[in-house]
Order: sequence, then structure tokens, then C-alpha cells
Amino acid sequence: MTKAAELAKMGEVLTNSQIGGRRNIVINGGMQISQRATSATGVGSGFAYPTLDRYKIVPSTSGRATMSQSTDAPDGFANSLKLECTTADTSIAAGEYFNIRQSLEGQDVQQLKKGTSSAEKITVSFYVKGNASATYLLELSDQDNTRYNGQTFAVTTSWNRIVLTYNGDTSGVLDNDNARSLDLNFWLHGGSTYTGGTFTSNTWHGTDNQRLASITSFFDSTDREFFITGLQMEVGSQATPFEHRSFGEELQLCKRYAYKPVAGQAYAHFGGGLAVSATLSYANIPLPVEMRINPALTTNGTFRNYAHNGGKAITTNPTVLNAGSTTMFIAQSTSSGGGMTAGDFVFLGANNDADAFLLFDAEL
Repeated sequence: MTKAAELAKMGEVLTNSQIGGRRNIVINGGMQISQRATSATGVGSGFAYPTLDRYKIVPSTSGRATMSQSTDAPDGFANSLKLECTTADTSIAAGEYFNIRQSLEGQDVQQLKKGTSSAEKITVSFYVKGNASATYLLELSDQDNTRYNGQTFAVTTSWNRIVLTYNGDTSGVLDNDNARSLDLNFWLHGGSTYTGGTFTSNTWHGTDNQRLASITSFFDSTDREFFITGLQMEVGSQATPFEHRSFGEELQLCKRYAYKPVAGQAYAHFGGGLAVSATLSYANIPLPVEMRINPALTTNGTFRNYAHNGGKAITTNPTVLNAGSTTMFIAQSTSSGGGMTAGDFVFLGANNDADAFLLFDAEL
């Protein structure tokens, strides 16, 4: 690159305010946060967030994988997202696919100016490696207007930083709300439904069969591995160094979408409330941030209500009584064996079960 070109790039960075302030639109790009689990097997059986926060597996395949938060990472990073193929799928049906996806709220991507005459270019950078050479594809997917833009990238057996710049799209304004507007889809497997047309790199379009170039199938062998970290998405055509945020800040950003309080403790207390009878109680559980929407509640393990006088009652898994607020959750728990007194203050907790947890889910 000539000196003039370097100065021009620097000028663009300054114009787009990419040096100071928040640059990375993606959350958990350094793969630090994994509230649900650090490893999951059988990945590919359904849409899910198996491990790392904000990374959804979007599958339609008979192939299966193990997904984990790995400590294999390039210099400057501690973690990566790792996929290992455990069940191959070498006969690819037309409609098959397997993606790793991060979805973004419309109100968080207004700076892209999509759908206007001044639509911005978008640069996505990340580090990848595999167990063998491979070609995959990263797609920006506009969910509000059904428009797509994809580019392929190469994977080798060493960590490499990939930089992909996407043209701005003057068609299709993104909704300014808290719903899913823009996806980053890492395509690792796909059938002819998505490859049957003419693929043109870095071009916005609305046709399913033009979404994919010829890519490697992650499920071509049980030896196949894929690692990724340092994911960054920013405005403009210049990739800047990865924006490292503190663990605490990244965790708080993730909790807008998922919150798993005091997990992994045998007698964890989740919240306090009131016994309204010998068998029924309500517990108020404060949420640490305002979640994107009123969350759904998933439970695991066994629970117990602890009364102020030492009494206790084994309960069924808590259920939602009232989710009318994104900052306070009220759960209802019942016990067939009694053990509480109406009017008692009680704590809802784990019943000597380190696997007991509550998961509040407001994901896109």
C-alpha cells in the first residue's frame, strides 16, 4: 500500500470515529462469556444456544458436532469457539444447512444507514483455523427486508485473521426496534437450495439459491474441526484492532439476552418471597439488567423453599407467575408435602443440587 493510500485509510478511520469509543457492534466477540455451558454434545439436532453467549446454532442436517469454549486461541485472546464433527453427513440434501449465527437488534445497527443513499460499508474481521484447509462463507442477512450479502473465506491449520468488507446497501431500511434485524451467518454446510443459482460475492440480493458459493462441508468427516474468535463488526472499510472489553462489561452486555444466576452451587438462593399457604409460594428474582423482552424461564434440577424459621419444603420446578417487567421476575413454586406457613418469608433455592439452575432467556 502506498503512503497516499495509507493516509487515505487513516482519514477514513478518523471520519468514521473508529479510533475512539465503541467500535465493535458484535457482543462476546472474544468468546469470553459462556453462561449456559462450556461444552455441549449432539449439536445440530435443533436451533439452540448450546454454549457461548450470543452464538446460535442454526441447523438442518443429520450431522452432529460438539461445541465448546476452547482455550486454543491466537495471541492476545484466551478463548475461542470450537466445533468438532462427531457425526458426518456426506449425502447433502437440497435444503440442508448449518450456520453459526449472531443476531443484532435493529436499534443497534442504525449507524449502518442501510436503505439510504449514504449506506455505509461494513467490515467484519475474525480469527479462524481448522484441522485442514477449508472454505466457508460469512453472510450478512437483513431480516427486515429479506436481503443477503455473502463472501467466502479460507481456513488453514494455523490461526489467521480474516477481513471482509461488505458494500453498503441502499435498499431496505432496518427497523429501529429491539427485534432481530441483521444476522451474521457463518455457513459451514449447505445444500443446492442455497447454491443452485449464480453466486456473486459482496452483492446484496434477495434470492435463496444465490446465497452460497461452493463451500466445504464441515460434516464431510468426523476429523473436521473449526475454531473462531476475535469477531468484530464495524462501520467503514477499515478493519481496526480487535476491541477488547473487560470481562465484566461483556458479561453485562450478554445478560440483556440471557441470565443464569448463581449456577453450580448446591444450596444456591435465587430470590426471596412469600409463602401464601403450606404448599405455595412466590419469589421475586431481580434481573441484573433490563432484558431485551420479558424473558422465558427454563429450569433444571430440584428446588426447595427455605422459611425464616428453618422450615423447608421440596418444591416442583418454579414456573412463571408474572413476567410483566424486564427487571423483576416473579416465580411460583408449589410443594405437595407442605412444610411452609402462610405469611412466612421464604427463599427459593437449590435443594442440595449443584446442577439446579434458572435460565432467563430473551434471545433473538
